[in-house]
Amino acid sequence: MTTYRYDLDRLTAGDVMSRVLVTVEPTESPLLAWELMRRSEVRHLPVVDREGKVEGVLSREMLAARWGGGGPDELNRRPVGELLALERRPRVCVDTPVPQVAATMLDAHCDAVPVVAEDGTLLGLITSVDLLAVLAGRPPKERVGPDITPALFRMEPVLHPPGSGR
Repeated sequence: MTTYRYDLDRLTAGDVMSRVLVTVEPTESPLLAWELMRRSEVRHLPVVDREGKVEGVLSREMLAARWGGGGPDELNRRPVGELLALERRPRVCVDTPVPQVAATMLDAHCDAVPVVAEDGTLLGLITSVDLLAVLAGRPPKERVGPDITPALFRMEPVLHPPGSGR
């Protein structure tokens, strides 16, 4: 495998962020978020409102910790937006240097941070795995030109909750 030598002081969040993301809205159920993570094979889901503004990032560990050992009904009592209430919500800009991204993640005790535009719109996500790939000299991710927007995917539930009238 080819390794790359990066100048970490010149590398920015935009160079290492993942751009194709699955997101969830703050009103969705934790069970739907868990299923999205499972089917998409991701460990983190950005929580994004209808305007594309980031409210936080859910992790598998956060959902598992909030589950409390009960069944699906217990997990679905609160929407995912409420699960973020006690969590730190760091974020970085696209031009944030990678060492500062790592420091932000360390200070917040988190392993994923959203990359946002000045207005808070989600542009990408950086995980601890992304940072390790840079340190290991793995090939850079494909760059996105200024005329290409990041891909955000939302999935709609097929089964509606009992009592929703649908």
